[in-house]
Amino acid sequence: MRVTVDQELCISCGACIDVCPEVFDWNDDDKAHSIADEVPEELEDEAREALESCPTEAISEE
Repeated sequence: MRVTVDQELCISCGACIDVCPEVFDWNDDDKAHSIADEVPEELEDEAREALESCPTEAISEE
């Protein structure tokens, strides 16, 4: 599983980082981004929860 954050849609709310800090972090523009090339299997549930918690639907699964 891979996840990406659409930088145009991200409003920097931090919900994804709160839910799954092992996969999401802030970038230099203070927007969330994925720090994992491939989401570890044991973190897939948390990554999906982060995806679902995004208020702007900026996170997508590849």
